[in-house]
Amino acid sequence: MQEPPCSPRASSQASLMISWRMFMVILTARASAASSPMTLWNRCATAQSNFSGARYPLGWVEEIQSGRLCPASAPGRWSVLLDAAAYVSTSPLDLSAHPADFVPVSFYKIFGFPTGLGALLVNNRVAPHLRKTYFGGGTAQAYLAGEDFYVPRQQVAERFEDGTISFLDVIALKHGFDALERLTGGMENIMWHTFTLAQYTYTALSSLRYPNGAPVVRIYSDSEFSSPEVQGPVINFNVLDDSGNIIGYSQVDKMASLYNIQVRTGCFCNTGACQRHLGISDEMVKKHLQAGHVCGDDVDLIDGQPTGSVRISFGYMSTLEDAQAFLRFIIATRLRPSGGQLLPQTSAKEAGSPPAEGKSRTASAVMDGCGLSPEEDAVTEATVNAVGLHPPLWEADGAPQTPSEKNAGVVDGDLGPHFVTNLFLYPIKSCAAFEVTRWPLGNQGLLYDRCWMVVNQNGICLSQKQEPRLCLIQPFIDLQQRIMVIKAPGMESIEVPLEDNSEQAQICQSKVCADRVNTYDCGEKISSWLSEFFGRQCHLIKQSSDFQRNAKKKHGKDQSSGSTAILSLVNEAQYLLINRSSVLQLQQQLSTSNENGKEELFPMRDLISRFRANIITNGTRPFEEENWDEISIGSLHFQVLGPCHRCQMICIDQQTGQRNQDVFQKLSESRERKVNFGVYLMHTALDLSSPRFLCVGSQVLPLLKENVE
Repeated sequence: MQEPPCSPRASSQASLMISWRMFMVILTARASAASSPMTLWNRCATAQSNFSGARYPLGWVEEIQSGRLCPASAPGRWSVLLDAAAYVSTSPLDLSAHPADFVPVSFYKIFGFPTGLGALLVNNRVAPHLRKTYFGGGTAQAYLAGEDFYVPRQQVAERFEDGTISFLDVIALKHGFDALERLTGGMENIMWHTFTLAQYTYTALSSLRYPNGAPVVRIYSDSEFSSPEVQGPVINFNVLDDSGNIIGYSQVDKMASLYNIQVRTGCFCNTGACQRHLGISDEMVKKHLQAGHVCGDDVDLIDGQPTGSVRISFGYMSTLEDAQAFLRFIIATRLRPSGGQLLPQTSAKEAGSPPAEGKSRTASAVMDGCGLSPEEDAVTEATVNAVGLHPPLWEADGAPQTPSEKNAGVVDGDLGPHFVTNLFLYPIKSCAAFEVTRWPLGNQGLLYDRCWMVVNQNGICLSQKQEPRLCLIQPFIDLQQRIMVIKAPGMESIEVPLEDNSEQAQICQSKVCADRVNTYDCGEKISSWLSEFFGRQCHLIKQSSDFQRNAKKKHGKDQSSGSTAILSLVNEAQYLLINRSSVLQLQQQLSTSNENGKEELFPMRDLISRFRANIITNGTRPFEEENWDEISIGSLHFQVLGPCHRCQMICIDQQTGQRNQDVFQKLSESRERKVNFGVYLMHTALDLSSPRFLCVGSQVLPLLKENVE
């Protein structure tokens, strides 16, 4: 049912719709001295909801103006602001048939470029009624600084275009309209093309059912997609599980990205429509804010209730193949197991030669750039600050199994005390792991963990999401010679000093997770090396030693100001811990059968490397670490900050750079609401007056949270 814009609900929604637009126009209309003493009433209406795509009768414009739809309580006439920004992106609008007084439009929505360019169309008959409460450059004929004297320019556009307009972007509009006409034949064709795609997708999506008959999605719509007069090319929905529970939009967004599908999520800056369709009361909005949810974040479920939804839209460039790809994504992730197809984002040739059989790209600690044998380790242990160095526990074929591996069929049993099985640091952010068995701590975590990062020519940090081949960059730390040796397939190794040369280098700023960090460039030599490997200009930068970056207090812990964690270039916290029992459960869920019916297990070391943790422990139960409040490792004490919310980076094979969505998809299915794996830690009461070390084999003593059995 469509409500006229004079009703309280429709009026408030329309006002909201215009308030968020890029134009941010605040219009005040009153009778001018030259016009008749008639009151000009204002009413806002929207042609198409940006939330659901619902379209409202354009005939309302004249109905409002005539007073038939909204009778005025005093002599005068209605002016109508018709928000057409979403509508005209895919449909023609005839203003001679529907003569709205003010019409905001978005060229960005029509063409996709230029970004942020729009216009406000003003009917000449109401232009004299407009008054501004301020003025900017270029809009005045004359004004005085010492008294209230201001004479505006005569033309309405000159009065309201403050400052310099985006004239270079405006030039592109003619080419945009010409291209649109040449490619599509006009807006009428675009309307039917996009509506047909939306109608097809809506029909298929709404018919999807689980084996028990439950719907796969819940669609939020005010129409049955019967015609483009009542529905735009927008589908708004939430995905459900087979019990009818909503799967959070953040999880759906992450899964969609694995299939190269981009969706919009949240409330789309339209709180009114979001509340109405999702049944969110005003009190719930306030409650969500108190729970930590703000607009634009990924807090998608609170007490099992959604805070937003998922939206897909079709434009003139959309195809039937696009619609079918989206439907295949929903079917693959909800109705049948994934086929395990690799995403062709990094070819084997581009990613470099795969490692030799039985070898891992995860390196052991080195001396003079060479791996140390156990015998050499015994000799050099005392000379390298008492840091024990030997090959990783899983590198040899006959490596001893941990208790969790030996008792694969008893993952819920009591397997004895917890202990550390592996230690990793990642000297260069998003690059390969460096495995050690004993390593010193610093005030930011493991010494040299994520102290460097690779940036592009604009100083923006590169991650494996954009550049999967980062995992092929292998750093080795040599504490004795104070150097970091870096290797990569097809490249000669290169050395970078560990010392802080920031006094000689120019300090520059970069960003890590919206935090500004002070860094310095590590030199032209390593820059040329990285640029050659990636085929584009890159730099290696290091965090300045005199710069302190504090962790955000968003993990729900009541931390005093004195216990705030100091971070390197990590995303969230000083340490990340995962439990082998959790990995083992995921491995069993990923197991497949070959053509002979024999079970094939996903390699354990491959799974562990994908989660890029610092501390690996054996465990007695899968995901028991999420119930820990604190842990002690030897004489060191750590606070558990909360779970690690996983993204699509766990889909990248850390040995080849190839993507495979199976791991994320299976984890998403098994963890249900949130794709969590591992927990963040920060050390507490760390005394660095003497060297402190983490060691493989150290016992881990967890302290459970309150009210956990």
